[in-house]
Amino acid sequence: MGEQQQVKFPQEVIDEYAALGVDLPALFSAGHLGTRMGVQIVEASADRVVGTMPVEGNTQPYGLLHGGASAVLAETLGSVGSMLHGGSSKIAVGVDLNCTHHRGVRSGLVTGVATPVHRGRSTATYEIVISDEHGRRVCTARLTCLLRDVNPGDADQIRTAG
Repeated sequence: MGEQQQVKFPQEVIDEYAALGVDLPALFSAGHLGTRMGVQIVEASADRVVGTMPVEGNTQPYGLLHGGASAVLAETLGSVGSMLHGGSSKIAVGVDLNCTHHRGVRSGLVTGVATPVHRGRSTATYEIVISDEHGRRVCTARLTCLLRDVNPGDADQIRTAG
């Protein structure tokens, strides 16, 4: 489903993770599921995360974009924003995701934009708007992540992720 694009990170975030020996593109990727679905993260900061996903290969039996595919894109983008907000001392764990599907889409590329609704010390909530190539809203989602402290074993998991 194509080659991974380089994600654009703020320089201070690149520096923070590089000091820990963490590969940011691997850490903040869509993971194995997102890769299979063709999710591409094209911009990432705690203030805004943008990603795309092809409709082809992610449809339900009627030929429409599967609602679960929209959920994968939404959770990926909101999780990346939450992780960037939490910083290198926190891990973002999704605790609530809801999606409202507004219209069907049969082809092309959908784009999701995640923006923060709440960024606290222990939780972060992002609204994710998914649109089709004509700018029409396909789905509105909201993701809340728990921001928990990194445990000693987490560092090994993060370094080998991707």
